[in-house]
Amino acid sequence: MFMLLGLKASSDWGQIKDRLQYHPDVFEFFTDVPDFTSQGIQHLRQAIEYVQDQGVTNIVLHQPMNFKGYHSELIVPEQQFPELHEFVMTTAHQLIDLAIATDSQCLIHGSYDGEHGFKAMLSAYGSLQNAQAACYHRLDQLKKLGSDHVMFENSISPVFAYGDPQVENEIIRHQFRLVADVSHIFISLHGDNERLVASLRHLKNNIYHYHLVDSLGQTHDSLPIGTGKIDWPSVIPLLNPSATTIYEINLKNQLDCQEQLASHQYLSTLGY
Repeated sequence: MFMLLGLKASSDWGQIKDRLQYHPDVFEFFTDVPDFTSQGIQHLRQAIEYVQDQGVTNIVLHQPMNFKGYHSELIVPEQQFPELHEFVMTTAHQLIDLAIATDSQCLIHGSYDGEHGFKAMLSAYGSLQNAQAACYHRLDQLKKLGSDHVMFENSISPVFAYGDPQVENEIIRHQFRLVADVSHIFISLHGDNERLVASLRHLKNNIYHYHLVDSLGQTHDSLPIGTGKIDWPSVIPLLNPSATTIYEINLKNQLDCQEQLASHQYLSTLGY
């Protein structure tokens, strides 16, 4: 499988110009709270159109991860967390509208890592099963709104994690367009490469976008590829060749994407 060069950045012009000098095939915008003011949305759209004008046709818009100390959990209960609920749902709708207008893809997390207020949110539902049902209901609503411009990413939290075949069957039944963060699967399976491979094989036809990132399999460490414990020679052949990919690696300097490039170079040494 020939690997696309997929790079990630914020809407900051310095980051954008750093990434574009390497002529990526895929560009993912990691949006943040300031992108959703009236001026911020205008700037974000200008940034998307600028990247497209440079010849990048595959654009992904990632919903903000955090809001005022909380993760942007899709299951956030409106009564207990009214401001967070408003932010999560409003930004999801705004990003879907922007993705449709710019012929891009909107990426929304089904859940996150079980921290930053997650336990309080989960308790509002009484059980994990009820929370999962609420998550699927909201994903169904967003799928209807965004159609082929919206995708949903897996988490480490059990609300929307890959790795359990029965849970995956339910996700497939909903016909969600999926994003697979390979490290999230690996971490949720406690570093089990065999089950990681099984999950990727099972969900392959439903995955439209991948986050390629290594991990030691215990915590959310976001390592460059080749520095963790993921068995990449077993993983890469199982990726959907029609999907896009980016390298979602922690950077020492947000204005220099060397760790992302090093990950791409590592896979090229393996023949991909």
